[in-house]
Amino acid sequence: MSIATVTSQSALHPAGPDAAIISQLGWIMMIGGGLVFAGVMLACALSLRSGGPVRPKVWIVGAGVLLPMVVLGALLAFGIWRSAQLSQPSSQHALKVAVIARMWWWEVRYTNPDGGEDIVLANEIRLPVGQPVYVGLSSGDVIHSFWVPALAGKVDMVPGRLHGMTLQADRAGVYRGQCAEYCGEQHARMALHVVAQPPAEFQQWLAAQAEPARDGGGAVEQGRNAFVQQRCASCHTIRGVSDGVPVGLGPDLTHIGSRLYLGAGTLRNQPGALATWIADPHGVKPGVRMPASADMDGATLRALAAYLEQLK
Repeated sequence: MSIATVTSQSALHPAGPDAAIISQLGWIMMIGGGLVFAGVMLACALSLRSGGPVRPKVWIVGAGVLLPMVVLGALLAFGIWRSAQLSQPSSQHALKVAVIARMWWWEVRYTNPDGGEDIVLANEIRLPVGQPVYVGLSSGDVIHSFWVPALAGKVDMVPGRLHGMTLQADRAGVYRGQCAEYCGEQHARMALHVVAQPPAEFQQWLAAQAEPARDGGGAVEQGRNAFVQQRCASCHTIRGVSDGVPVGLGPDLTHIGSRLYLGAGTLRNQPGALATWIADPHGVKPGVRMPASADMDGATLRALAAYLEQLK
């Protein structure tokens, strides 16, 4: 993957047009507030230093009313002007992505370019660089909040309602997002990653994601059988292996081997990480709804993990 691995989660390092506006607003507001504070403190120091009689009306009107009014009025006008330039959500953008927040992971859906069933993945959004993308936001359980600081502001996700926002990345990279509304025990570990890619590379990725799972046969056949025998298919879909799982029970695993992280940003998806997660997810992410696999023998565990790792 020819993208820069910059897992930035900072509003002070904007990588998109909306984030740049928000960052500028933040800096200007801090500077303006600092000027008001410095001005009032200077006026206070001058009043104490003069030694003469204090004229309350002059100080109240000058330092207490006029100075804050001028500075805060200018900040208000600037804030209204710049806020109006933030992207307005529009479903007319060529690319539309649906994100459903769940406890405690993110379901991500793309429209299949071939007109088939939705392309479903979890905890990872991929975008073409330089193109605005409409993101439809909803919740499957409690109130969550979608926030990728380097790309845009945050939007609450309320059960029963659909909210929209525009995401745009001006440069390739990996940008970390986070649920920004307390939603339960694992709120702090409910992260996602936005991967911005060159448009041609993104189209190749999307076409690959639309394909059903392809296993390598041979050695991984044991892992495929373990997936079925251990009843992983009760909660997880692998297209072509376990279709028809009720929506929302667990993340779609069709191409899990191609994802950067596991457990909503909890573990880097590297050799051995899947085995660790399957064996004892509660040791990594306490309270997660996936049960541990304490009764699975080591050989089966390794085979299952190897099978999932090669689903790319």
